[in-house]
Amino acid sequence: MRALDISLKIESFQEVIGPSEPRILLFEIDTFPQSLKPGLLQKESGFLSFRYFEEAVKLAKDGRIHALVTAPISKQAWFLGGIRWPGHTEYLSQFYPKVIMCFWSVRLKVALFSHHISLQNALARIERNSLFHFFLRLHDSLVGHKDNSYQFLVAGLNPHAGEQGLMGSEEDREIAPAVKDAQAKGINIQGPFPPDVVFRMAMNQSQTIVIALYHDQGLIPFKLESFEDGVNVSLGLPFVRTSPDHGTAFNIAGKGKANPKSMVEAIKLAIKLTISL
Repeated sequence: MRALDISLKIESFQEVIGPSEPRILLFEIDTFPQSLKPGLLQKESGFLSFRYFEEAVKLAKDGRIHALVTAPISKQAWFLGGIRWPGHTEYLSQFYPKVIMCFWSVRLKVALFSHHISLQNALARIERNSLFHFFLRLHDSLVGHKDNSYQFLVAGLNPHAGEQGLMGSEEDREIAPAVKDAQAKGINIQGPFPPDVVFRMAMNQSQTIVIALYHDQGLIPFKLESFEDGVNVSLGLPFVRTSPDHGTAFNIAGKGKANPKSMVEAIKLAIKLTISL
């Protein structure tokens, strides 16, 4: 408030029973910043951002809040602060191993089979049984929503989805059998499709989700199309969790240049998903 010279009505957080007026509540914890400077990579800011997230997760786990919207974090700052998890989703996975990282916009929706690991390790995980169980988890995570008639399009791994073995065998050996296994369970899933066209197939199809096999395969097309209004969604949790689809942008901190739209959309989607459950 001092930095922006604005006035806001902020109250201390307390558990509310029954309907309440919309307002901003401040939840204080016993760890306070000492010497934070905007736009700088700092050990203290990394540690504190994790502590605030940790407390928010506890509130969600205890059922005191219905949805959690997280702001961008610096993974380097977390590391400097002694935090061993590379991101929000990895921390949540220790409590909820079925959590799935998805990216959501009006025009495109993407689910990631793997995310914050090296490409070499991501390729090693592409195995029939692992894919099959991921497909089941993704489907089950959406069953409780009112709009649960989603279809899934699986991206291939190799150029042209392997071109029937001419450019790689993973599609025929691992991916296609996993898709058939999921279809046998009644899941509306198809693929594998050539990675360079599958996202186009899903564009503007509100009930279609592309399953990308590794981080950049899914996020390059998604951020190209929906960077400013895209949302990171964690599926497979007993509560709703969303966040913007971008990073901290330290280089423009405090300059009044940041576009808040992704954060706004993350809040709006959190409300929509909470209502739909």
